[in-house]
Amino acid sequence: MEQVLFIVWRESVEALLIVGILYTWLRATPEGRRGLPYLWGGVAAGLALAVMLALVLLGVSSWLSDEGQEWFQAGMALVACALVVQMVFWMRKHGRTLQSELQSGARDSMNASSWWGLLVLVMIAVAREGSETVVFLYGTVAAGEAASDMAMLALAGIGGFFAALITFYILQLGGKFITWRRFFAVTEVLLLLLAAALLIGGLDHLISLGVVPTLVDPIWDSSRLLDDSSGIGKVLADFAGYRAFPALTSVIVWVLYWVVVVALLRRAQPAGTSRSTVARAPAP
Repeated sequence: MEQVLFIVWRESVEALLIVGILYTWLRATPEGRRGLPYLWGGVAAGLALAVMLALVLLGVSSWLSDEGQEWFQAGMALVACALVVQMVFWMRKHGRTLQSELQSGARDSMNASSWWGLLVLVMIAVAREGSETVVFLYGTVAAGEAASDMAMLALAGIGGFFAALITFYILQLGGKFITWRRFFAVTEVLLLLLAAALLIGGLDHLISLGVVPTLVDPIWDSSRLLDDSSGIGKVLADFAGYRAFPALTSVIVWVLYWVVVVALLRRAQPAGTSRSTVARAPAP
């Protein structure tokens, strides 16, 4: 459940950042204010696309047999893992120029006297965040098989959204301790840990299907030291892929995952630059 809260919180903050940048820029001039209805139209259209994706995923899952659902859940967990890594990679590469890129797109729409371009820009941006959230949530539930209490999951999602509103407000106030740069740095690490958990969860499904060999199962037993079904062990299992009885295959895949992630992040960080600036919606 804590995974759901974190995912909704993180993705909602990013979506609020995008909308906040464009809203502040448009509201600054009388001509730009004419584009505000298109901004909100793009937000609504993006959310509608994300909801449609959620309904499609639920519909596909309900049509499948038990074995088919096992395959589908494994696939969604692995896709969610790939999306998390891709998102972190994208933000590492574009975070410093996100504000200027969004404002440039809005400026082009205003100069061309066609606000439909702004609507499409916002729709794509919001739909991207919303679709990622849907896939992450489905992949998380599939990997952890936690769909039994949908009411609690829904409450966690609502809590994550309201936490995002508060976080966005605090970040907009600015400060030496809580800044956009530190926010993205901390959540980047948490997202990569969560992606590792999704990867191991999807791998568990494939192992149970007999597709992937375990090689040695288990390679160790650390349940007496740290049980993965309760307490801190459960948190580590949900957020980092920890297993008290891991198969050798799982350990190898987990290590390879971090090797690939570190290589990707180094590639995304241009030589001689620092992440000293992060896109921020300017205060009104």
